[in-house]
Amino acid sequence: MSIVLDAGALIAIERRDRRVGAMLRVAHQEHVAVRSSAGAVAQAWRDGARQANLARVLSGVDVAALDLVAAKRIGPLLGTTATSDAVDGHLAQLVEPGDQLLTSDPQDMRRLLGDRVGTATVRTV
Repeated sequence: MSIVLDAGALIAIERRDRRVGAMLRVAHQEHVAVRSSAGAVAQAWRDGARQANLARVLSGVDVAALDLVAAKRIGPLLGTTATSDAVDGHLAQLVEPGDQLLTSDPQDMRRLLGDRVGTATVRTV
């Protein structure tokens, strides 16, 4: 089991959202992996000098690159789900059965996940 963070979750971290912070503290204590997409980081990152909290948390997050291999998997997913957000598609590709996805866009993420990872939990932040 891992926790996957979308841009909304990263923004919640920056804003010191207590619920998200508590979940990440428990994850750290229980050695649960935390993952995100480089695209989600790009959507949330504005000024490292002013985002110390986000920078601190990101140091412990496995950030997956949005490369050509990933892009060739994401494109068909976007086509079959009639969606267009490549970053959301990348995040959906990162989610595995048993994971928790923290997202500000649960409707689109559930659509992208479909039944591929039926046991994953989508939590709204």
